[in-house]
Amino acid sequence: MIGSLLIANRGEIAVRIMRTCRRLGIHTIAVYSDADREALHVAVADEAIRIGPAAARDSYLRPDAIMQAAARVRADAIHPGYGFLSEKPDLARLCVEEGRVFVGPSADRIVAMGPKIGSKLIAARAGVPSVPGYLGEDQSTRRLADEAERIGFPLMVKASAGGGGKGMRRVFQRADLIAAIDLARQEAEAAFGDPSLLIEKLVMRPRHLEVQIAGDKHGNVVHLFERDCSVQRNNQKVLEEAPAPNLNPAIRAKLLERGVALARAINYDNLGTVEFILEDGSNDPWFLEMNTRLQVEHPVTEAITGLDLVEWQIRIASGERVPALQDDIHESGHAIEARITAERADQDFRPDAGRIVGYAEPQNLRIDSGVESGSEVTLFYDSLLAKAIASGETRDIACAKLAAGLRGYSVLGPATTIPFLLDAVEHPIFSTGKATTSFIAEAFPGGWKPVRPQARLARAAAALLMLDALPSDAQPSSAWTSLSGFRVLGPAGGLSETRLLAIEEGNTVALTVKAQPGGKRCVLDDKGEIALKVRSKGNRVEVEADERILRGVFERVNGRVRLTLAGETCDIGLEAEVALSAGAAAGVGGSGAILATMPGVVAEVKVSAGDAVEAGQVVIVLESMKLFSSLKAEIAGVVADISCRPGETVMAGKRLVLIEPQGEA
Repeated sequence: MIGSLLIANRGEIAVRIMRTCRRLGIHTIAVYSDADREALHVAVADEAIRIGPAAARDSYLRPDAIMQAAARVRADAIHPGYGFLSEKPDLARLCVEEGRVFVGPSADRIVAMGPKIGSKLIAARAGVPSVPGYLGEDQSTRRLADEAERIGFPLMVKASAGGGGKGMRRVFQRADLIAAIDLARQEAEAAFGDPSLLIEKLVMRPRHLEVQIAGDKHGNVVHLFERDCSVQRNNQKVLEEAPAPNLNPAIRAKLLERGVALARAINYDNLGTVEFILEDGSNDPWFLEMNTRLQVEHPVTEAITGLDLVEWQIRIASGERVPALQDDIHESGHAIEARITAERADQDFRPDAGRIVGYAEPQNLRIDSGVESGSEVTLFYDSLLAKAIASGETRDIACAKLAAGLRGYSVLGPATTIPFLLDAVEHPIFSTGKATTSFIAEAFPGGWKPVRPQARLARAAAALLMLDALPSDAQPSSAWTSLSGFRVLGPAGGLSETRLLAIEEGNTVALTVKAQPGGKRCVLDDKGEIALKVRSKGNRVEVEADERILRGVFERVNGRVRLTLAGETCDIGLEAEVALSAGAAAGVGGSGAILATMPGVVAEVKVSAGDAVEAGQVVIVLESMKLFSSLKAEIAGVVADISCRPGETVMAGKRLVLIEPQGEA
């Protein structure tokens, strides 16, 4: 058994690996970038070492930096986790060259099964059928377009390297093909350093099934049963479970047999997952890809088998045989995992960021987390914060436990997917085990939207929290005091009346704030009047209105108030209502304003001031967590203002470009 292990990863998977190491008596070493100096995985490890700047390409994606760190601390072995370098052969090769154990498959297996194109060719030789498509070496746009015509629409453009939904685009009509190819290439290059693409037939309502396999260096290959990962958003998994519900025993047998056959074909020598899709109404699962690493969803397999898969990885990498042969591996009960991410589920799951100012885990679930109160969620890495895993004797029990646990899970700060996950778990399609990859579209037509009964009160409270931060001796020339309706109450301080604009998710509401006797204040909006008291201490806030007291947490950052009140989260920009020019008014939320749809980095500005643009023309490309979004002009006109530059980090809702309508220009 190895004595010390360097975990070449971050977040919840690094913490998860350390948990097994602690039980086995293995010394753990964390690595961290400048953005992760105060991260939880650094605090949990026995020791930690810096590997570079915040950007993943300068730290976690550098094999040389990882190996230098391992040499400095004299680590016996390196575990890559998942993502980053886990499915690249470089790290595995360097470990062999420098005499360190790589806790994963050997480099030649990663090379064979990592790229989707190569793995499908191997699967075909092993008698495992794949989704029909194009796997050729000619990567010219013309050839890809020709093959798309042959396959027919709808189809999927997909990065050959990597996974996690990056470099993938669904294309339903010919007119969208070239743009989809360009964006998929950009994402694939940024995320994996390999722009190669393949094209597949798009199966509209499949189930996403996968087989957990394990092999050793002695020729043994076993499966640890299957998982269902059909509930996905933007091609990334959201809910996973084991075993797969409502699966015909004959299909299950075929699935497990094919997973093992593919692993045997390449003498696979660690843990891995063989993924399949099963078309609705079919009994023949198609091979999709193989992940030569530990999966995010491995806890559900651990729950039904009672095995520690990280321990399996370590023992196999150390040269031992698989800890159990097939006849000795059994399953019992049911388990479901929910991925909790820093995303706005009500805005097509756009990433969110910020500091977690309050954090409390439920007691009835297994929680694999990479964050705690005070953790900073940045845009440099994947949005996954934690995983909640429920298990029980039956699927119904597991569902009920997961829902109850999610209700008691509190993450205050960046928006999370917890409210969405709760609605998803309790939806009849999921609760009856009938979900396909179309689940979200079918369960929430038009997109999931939260019920926010406190939205008006939260907006009024946010306005008061912003005004309370103003100095009592605000200068008369300040933008906040430029209105005739704005007055400062002499030595007592505080505002007696002012008007301001609350900007939330591109919508603008005019507010008037007035002082009232007894310490209360009144906020008037387009729906009437709200009388309330707001008391704050540190980042805690208490709001009293209509004989109710609600508590929450908040932050004031750069003219915005991020407030979580009674479990609801809002992020509101607040501005003094000054006289606006026609152009500025358009910038607040008119159709001529191009607003950042998510926090991110401006990857490309495709226009210059004075350029004429057409409606639908791409003007900005925004990158967030290695996903690229094209922002288009809603109207034809002339570019009047550009408020960003390539490489700049912007928050959601920031105006990036202002277009004056053609007639006005």
